[in-house]
Amino acid sequence: MARTDALAVDERSDAEAGAERTPDWETVADLPASAKLVARVLEHEGTLSGTEIAEETRLPPRTVRYAVGRLGEAGVVSEAFSLRDAREKRYELRID
Repeated sequence: MARTDALAVDERSDAEAGAERTPDWETVADLPASAKLVARVLEHEGTLSGTEIAEETRLPPRTVRYAVGRLGEAGVVSEAFSLRDAREKRYELRID
């Protein structure tokens, strides 16, 4: 019985460690092509607004919103409100 409890503790530790894992390019590999493109543009251009991402990638704004949402869910992109215009969000890649 103690052995089963030890396994449960070990499995929990692995799951907790995976949840705290820092995002990397392997995380992006499982995402749609539009999300990969947006991640690469953010890598090269730095922090951008959704409009700027659409201009750089030539993707429709709706596709950019979807891609940024998927990247955000994966913990790869952080978003913040623009200091110049609070209606605008700025996106930054969290991968080193």
